[in-house]
Amino acid sequence: MPLDALVERFKQKDEKAFETLYNMYSKSMHGVIYNIVRDNDIAEEVMQDVFVKAWHNASSYSSEKGRFFTWILNISRNAAIDKTRSKNFKNSKQNLNSDFFVDILETSDSLDNSTDAIGIKKFVTKLAEKCKQVIELLYFKGYTQSEVSETLDMPIGTVKTRNRQCIQELRTIVLKNGY
Repeated sequence: MPLDALVERFKQKDEKAFETLYNMYSKSMHGVIYNIVRDNDIAEEVMQDVFVKAWHNASSYSSEKGRFFTWILNISRNAAIDKTRSKNFKNSKQNLNSDFFVDILETSDSLDNSTDAIGIKKFVTKLAEKCKQVIELLYFKGYTQSEVSETLDMPIGTVKTRNRQCIQELRTIVLKNGY
């Protein structure tokens, strides 16, 4: 069944369409969420919540504004960031063992294999270094634009402009490769 028809059925609350879309996108969503929350159980929980939220708000999706995959991935990313900012999440991370921090130290400085959950690493690596930094911090690590501004010591306006330009450049690279 074509994706457009599947999404339309999803919007009409068709449970089979829900199940099909879940099977299509759950791995990618889990990867993005996990990269932000760094906990498999929490990532699973957030992913479930995202699909329920998407189900209840399906009417807000418009194919004219972007692809369904992008829409649901943005919901996933935002839900994961919201989760990390929640009081319960912060409290649960206060008494972590050192293995968690070692993992963060080993993996947080560059785009690594775990970042490739949605298969985009090969495209991001083709970007200029300044773009890689902004994309990695905003989309893979879940930083806010203000946090990126502080981390990279650049004005917030520059972060916003660079983000827009880098996403456009990434979109061009992805389209050139037939996606």
